[in-house]
Amino acid sequence: MTAASGRDDPGIDDLGNGVTVPRQVTRVVSLVPSLTEAIAHTAPGLLVGATAWCSRPVDLDVARVRGTKNPDITTIVSLAPDVVCANAEENREVDLDQLRAAGIPVWVTAPATVDAALVSLERMLRDACRLDRPEWLTAARATWAAPYRGPRRSALVPVWRRPWMAVGRETFTGDVLRRLGIDNVLADHAQRYPRIRLDEVQPVDLVVLPDEPYPFSPADGPEAFGDTPVVCVSGRHLTWYGPSLVSARAVLDAQLSHPVTTPART
Repeated sequence: MTAASGRDDPGIDDLGNGVTVPRQVTRVVSLVPSLTEAIAHTAPGLLVGATAWCSRPVDLDVARVRGTKNPDITTIVSLAPDVVCANAEENREVDLDQLRAAGIPVWVTAPATVDAALVSLERMLRDACRLDRPEWLTAARATWAAPYRGPRRSALVPVWRRPWMAVGRETFTGDVLRRLGIDNVLADHAQRYPRIRLDEVQPVDLVVLPDEPYPFSPADGPEAFGDTPVVCVSGRHLTWYGPSLVSARAVLDAQLSHPVTTPART
């Protein structure tokens, strides 16, 4: 992937911040697993740092800068990146401000829909990383272009337990499911990721349990929902925006059609 020509004027990130990066970007730090995958897949060797949670690609060999919520600012500064790529939901503004204060450009993404994610990714790769549009992004657009026309189901989508938390309003995850015929029962909640009491949630057709951020599995989670059908799905395909969008529709369609069989209670 060849670098696109740069501009002297700053690019504008998803939060409306002007971000000035060099005409040629050669060193990038990513603080978000999905963005790490997107950048590494598009331009191998461009990343010099990523969080400990950045698991894709599996052979990624870069400096690790702790987690999304507690990045090692000193290490990031020492890596001398041309730009740091972050996300408004995953990363804390106080940490990003420290990087800006150190003179490092910070590009923040904040998509809440599939369409917004596709636009956000193209702008980040073009304006923050100075890259041409990758073929996988074109494939992802084509994958999600066709509307869903099948029957619809209502669902609760927990993302944590102890305490229970679920997907609420205006989230990328909720839009992915909506496009697959799954309507989030908490889509009108005042919060994006509210704490919930299971006995207060209205009846739903389905419970969707992704394996991240909480590692829900057939042995951890479905037992809490009684007779309600439960499906365990790939958190990467449900919550990440990047190259995984190319296969996410097919992967999630298949997983959503196979409810977990909950062991009988004794």
